[in-house]
Amino acid sequence: MKGKLKVNGELRIYLQWPILLSVLVVVMNLIVGVLDAIAGLVMFVFTAVYVGISLWLYFYRKRRLLTGLVEFSTEYSWVQKHLLSEMNLPYALVDEKGRILWKNEKFRDVISDLKGSKKNLTVLFPEITREILSAGQRGCMHVSYEDRKFRVDICPVDLSGENEEQFLDETDENMVAVYLFDETQILQYEKEINDQKMVSGLIYLDNYEEALESVEEVRRSLLTALIDRKISKYITSLYGVVKKIEKDKYFFAIKQKYVETLRENRFSILEEVKTVNIGNEMAVTLSIGLGMNGESYMQNYEFSRTAIDMALGRGGDQAVIKDGAHIQYYGGKSQQTEKATRVKARVKAHALRELMENKDRILIMGHKMGDIDSLGAAIGIYRIAMAMNKKANIVFNDITSSVRPMIDRFTGSSEYPDDMFIKTKDALELADPSTILVVVDVNRPSITDAPELLQAVRTIVVLDHHRQSSEIISNAVLSYVEPYASSTCEMVAEVLQYIADGIRIKSAEADAMYAGIVIDTNNFTNQAGVRTFEAAAYLRRNGADVTRVRKMFRDDMADYKARARTISNAEIYRDCFALSVCPAEGIESPTIVGAQAANELLDIVGMKASFVLTLYNGVIYVSARSIDEVNVQLVMEKLGGGGHRTIAGAQLKDMTIEEAEDRIKEVLQAMIEKGDIS
Repeated sequence: MKGKLKVNGELRIYLQWPILLSVLVVVMNLIVGVLDAIAGLVMFVFTAVYVGISLWLYFYRKRRLLTGLVEFSTEYSWVQKHLLSEMNLPYALVDEKGRILWKNEKFRDVISDLKGSKKNLTVLFPEITREILSAGQRGCMHVSYEDRKFRVDICPVDLSGENEEQFLDETDENMVAVYLFDETQILQYEKEINDQKMVSGLIYLDNYEEALESVEEVRRSLLTALIDRKISKYITSLYGVVKKIEKDKYFFAIKQKYVETLRENRFSILEEVKTVNIGNEMAVTLSIGLGMNGESYMQNYEFSRTAIDMALGRGGDQAVIKDGAHIQYYGGKSQQTEKATRVKARVKAHALRELMENKDRILIMGHKMGDIDSLGAAIGIYRIAMAMNKKANIVFNDITSSVRPMIDRFTGSSEYPDDMFIKTKDALELADPSTILVVVDVNRPSITDAPELLQAVRTIVVLDHHRQSSEIISNAVLSYVEPYASSTCEMVAEVLQYIADGIRIKSAEADAMYAGIVIDTNNFTNQAGVRTFEAAAYLRRNGADVTRVRKMFRDDMADYKARARTISNAEIYRDCFALSVCPAEGIESPTIVGAQAANELLDIVGMKASFVLTLYNGVIYVSARSIDEVNVQLVMEKLGGGGHRTIAGAQLKDMTIEEAEDRIKEVLQAMIEKGDIS
């Protein structure tokens, strides 16, 4: 009946137990009466009393029991509500739209002004959206309100209960419980702890010897003293300590909170040290490596060692911060000075010889879609292996039109074996513990011609002239990376002169290496130094023919027209950057044509850099070139690429040509605003 309370569930069974036991007592009374009439009669009296009490409890006292339960429930609900209201944790109930339906006193204290639009959680904390509230899942977010930081825990409230019967309409919105945890002080303490951490750093002078030689001997000590003072004053201004560990090397330590100052002024010491001039013809440049957030002081020092190696490998005159696995670069605008001495080339040549002598087979590999520099350097290493009577193979998968004329000279000659050039599959079968892998013209594992070989071969040697990026071949036992070199062929030509006496280079091999230098220097007009011409002279003495190389690399009419069309359609951005698109239809190697067009665009008056985009096999290849004013490697690194200071490139996927052009413009604009490009 409506309005009456009903007893259900476990409580009803509990109240029925005395009646059920009465049946048992009656049965026992009957059994006793059969055995003994007098005993049965006596027991009957007690049985009647027991049954009467049981019925009285069930039918009469039950209402009193229910009244007590209702009173307890009411008091329990009041206590529960009181606890929630006075709980020392900000707590509120909101609907799926963020409207605050109920909040406790602590929540009201934290968010004091709850009027108008501020009654909505999404207005108080813009980070919390309606989509998050309506997702029906537990979540945790970090938000801020005024000058305080909070962690917000979001928990959906299930109003359905366990019964199948629903008392809420299915169209009603669900409620969400919101808890606020004030973490302002915790974050402040964490920041203070991080700020007090020690950061170790190394400073190397890039051209110490060359700068001293350019000044009078009596003034050299003054130049050194001025440099020391500049560096000491700079580190002291950051409340750090600095110690000179060698004539051109410094160690320093600062608190981590001053790293942000270094970032903001973009390591101003890089430019300040160049102002030291007491008559020296060559400005002094330095490189900085910082290590931070390591597990120990020793690991921070190792991070700084890695960072300084990367700074030097990228050409110097820059700072590198290694923050755990994250690496950041600053500076790197100036051109690295060419080293006049060949001592390093001789040392690396002897080390390479020792490694090759202990192996039975040499595998040589360049980068994907190998160019003539990659091919020429590989052939130079191949000649070294032949001179040492070692089995050698060159891994070359994609033969483009730019290298086919040169490769045909070797594959069609009886002087060279048929397996001189092999594919990745064959190379993997040949790889064993007695194999050495020489990687030329690339130091990034992802763009090597056969990345699988890097895992299959234990002994790896890297020879390259491109600046290093965050991605490097980390398991190389010998790494010879010189960003100042014009080409890898130049480096291999020097190694050939020191690795052994009496190595005779055949004319075809000399042509290949000479062609690599010519192409990478754009006929000795780009990145060509004294050692570049010395390497070219060495190759010329060994049979390289200038006319033969020029004829071999003439363009066909389709390539020439495509290059001309690329140049004519070029767009000039900000009066000094040339952007164009190279057509790929009907051209065997459109990326090569795009690179050639990028070189020619630099011949236009006022151009600081050129960028040519080529859509080939679903990938947009970007060829970037400059003369001396812009470091295009920094531009391409922001697009996921890399390269050299004046020659760089990138590969862009999942975007259109128009989107790629806009992306390049955005990067250039951002770098101009930051001062990376003047």
